[in-house]
Amino acid sequence: MPTAESEAAAPLDDNEIRDLLGPLSTQTALLLAVSGGPDSLGMLAAFVRWRDLGGAVPPLTVACVDHGLRPEAAAEAAAVVRAAAGVGLPAVVLRWEGDKPATGLQDAAREARYRLLGAHARGCGADAVVVAHHLEDQAETVLMRLVRGSGPLGMKGMAAAGARDGTTVLRPFLWVPKARLAATARAAGLTPVDDPSNGDRHFARVRIRQMMPLLAAEGLDSERLAIFAGRMRMIDAALAQHAAALDAASRQRSVVPGTVVFDGAGWLDKPFLDVQQVIAAVLREVAPKGARERLEALEALTGAVLVAIAEGGQTRQTLQGALVTVTAGGRVIVAREPARQPPRRTG
Repeated sequence: MPTAESEAAAPLDDNEIRDLLGPLSTQTALLLAVSGGPDSLGMLAAFVRWRDLGGAVPPLTVACVDHGLRPEAAAEAAAVVRAAAGVGLPAVVLRWEGDKPATGLQDAAREARYRLLGAHARGCGADAVVVAHHLEDQAETVLMRLVRGSGPLGMKGMAAAGARDGTTVLRPFLWVPKARLAATARAAGLTPVDDPSNGDRHFARVRIRQMMPLLAAEGLDSERLAIFAGRMRMIDAALAQHAAALDAASRQRSVVPGTVVFDGAGWLDKPFLDVQQVIAAVLREVAPKGARERLEALEALTGAVLVAIAEGGQTRQTLQGALVTVTAGGRVIVAREPARQPPRRTG
């Protein structure tokens, strides 16, 4: 049901669409991830309008992921295919097959969605997947990460362009309110579907979303949270430069493939966060794909490494599938954690 605010919102105009989507004209081809909701249909309408305005627009393809979680999902995905065909775009339904987890369903569905979209993008020659994440999505993401105990760098929110499982993901609407995307869909004659999971309080994101009006009343609205995320992203970029310089200055030659060695002596007079960033980056480099980063554990590991270096001691710790060893001489050796041996049978 549209709200009074969404009814009053104006569709994106031609100049705004050119400004938002013009930077994507250099892409070879684009895969648009359209769920059938008001924001993704607004994205579809914006891309169609961009195409119709003329100029350099890469080939566009539409994909809708059917997660198989609701009986209505198949019909809704078919409606997306018809809507795309109605505006002259090829479209396909991607289905998440197999058993679904009893817990962590939204996270698992998101992983499956990006996996399916990435595979289809590669198969159809698209060099990027475009999603309709908007201003409120960015604000909710910042709050979700804060609630989960993320550190300052987790507050940087979603990037306008990033990579996921080797696939480029583009988010050109991060500064656009959801209501304006919905208005853009309505202006194009597109009717969104209503996914009841968007109001299901079993999901943390839904509970966060329902808190937003209360926060906005105190001045902490979606735009302010998005601005905060942008500032944190600038801080993250500066820290990444510091960490890269420290990595280059302290990394040593390793004769063992897959093993990274540092001279940790130069870490003692550097800010704790710089060292933590170096360790986090090397863990991502050597750890198994998909290992989850936990801030508290990373902070504890960084502290233990620095104490061992300072005291001339030794330590061996594992995190995210990696083994971190500090030698008595202050060398820090990071390698993939050895596979655990099955217990020996006796008798």
